[in-house]
Amino acid sequence: MTLSIDLLGWAGAATMLYGYIMVSASRMAGDGMPYQVINLFGSIALMISTAYHDAWPSAILNIIWAAIGVVSITRLISARSGKKAVNAP
Repeated sequence: MTLSIDLLGWAGAATMLYGYIMVSASRMAGDGMPYQVINLFGSIALMISTAYHDAWPSAILNIIWAAIGVVSITRLISARSGKKAVNAP
């Protein structure tokens, strides 16, 4: 079980690092859906790993990071729905 949790944590860290590299290299928009999904997955994976290992400051940080991701994704979806409603005949 510990190996699975550790691998999940590493996957989360790698995913978040990938997103940061892509935004820093101007290959991905920081306010776009792909970046927000990457951050959400990464933060959830790291939250599970850090909570399992009783690293509560990091776990709480990643809970907040995930909440920000959920809000951002919700706003992006809402904005897309609003645009579709405006463009509908």
